[in-house]
Amino acid sequence: MQHDDVVWSVINKSFCSFKVNTKSQRFCRNEYNLTGLCSRASCPLANSQYATIRDENGIIYLYMRTAERIHFPKNAWEKVKLSRNFEKAIQQINENLLYWPGFIKAKCKQRFIKITQYLIRMRKLRLRRQKQIVPIQRKIERRERRREEKALVAARLETAIEKQLMERLKQGMYNDIYNFPQKVFDKAVEAVEVEGESEAESEAEEEEKEEEIEREVELELEADEREANTPHFVEAETDEEDDDDDDDDVEQLSMDEDSDSGNKEEILLSDGFESEISDIEDAVPSTSKKNKKPIVKKRKVLKKPRPKVEIEYEIEDEVRERVRA
Repeated sequence: MQHDDVVWSVINKSFCSFKVNTKSQRFCRNEYNLTGLCSRASCPLANSQYATIRDENGIIYLYMRTAERIHFPKNAWEKVKLSRNFEKAIQQINENLLYWPGFIKAKCKQRFIKITQYLIRMRKLRLRRQKQIVPIQRKIERRERRREEKALVAARLETAIEKQLMERLKQGMYNDIYNFPQKVFDKAVEAVEVEGESEAESEAEEEEKEEEIEREVELELEADEREANTPHFVEAETDEEDDDDDDDDVEQLSMDEDSDSGNKEEILLSDGFESEISDIEDAVPSTSKKNKKPIVKKRKVLKKPRPKVEIEYEIEDEVRERVRA
């Protein structure tokens, strides 16, 4: 027979390794506890007939213990796997705990609901895309960086030493002290010659470019000087053009006279251009009320062809200054 009351009196009044006391409540850290509270009904040590719900790797199990099994610690707990379907799992709990106390039956169902809820949340979180946090190993990075710097310095030193040794070999400082293979020496000499030729070609190209630029500048200066020294001629109006203008004016005036009344008098005025031969007549104002402006009629005059030439000189100082700059 199990003396559950004696066990509880010892646990309640004296020391218990699973008990945690706070200001307002007492908690139990035993993994088989149904509620997590330190009480007579929910204590797994003080109850020979006890049942609880636990999950292992996402699978929910019903654990049951009876007084007949308590003497064998290995076989003390009977384990029943619950279905993934909620209704079937509740039905399994009711079947296995048919004649058990109502408190244990209700708390087992409550614990099963909580476990199923947090398992669903865990599965949803796993399906989401989350950023993976990768630890940075600072010491290894520093070590690799230092090794790289040292390797670069060593490579530069080796190249510098190699060049210096080749120069000394060319100068003939070592003579017959060292027996170097001829092929290696020839390759090194060829590499140095190729480098010298490439440098000479690059210098020649730069010089050619500079000469081309200087030639272009000189050609621009010469062209500007020629433009500044050459006179610019402007075509003057010839007498033939003047005659054509006069004919057009006469025709227009004749048309105006036909349309207007016959009380107009003809007036001959001199040309606007400076010409020595011209016929001038007095201008008589018209007596008609319609035409208040005087009408001018030009007579066609034969003029001697005298070409007029105007010479203009332009010196472009701004262009010269720009080219010199």
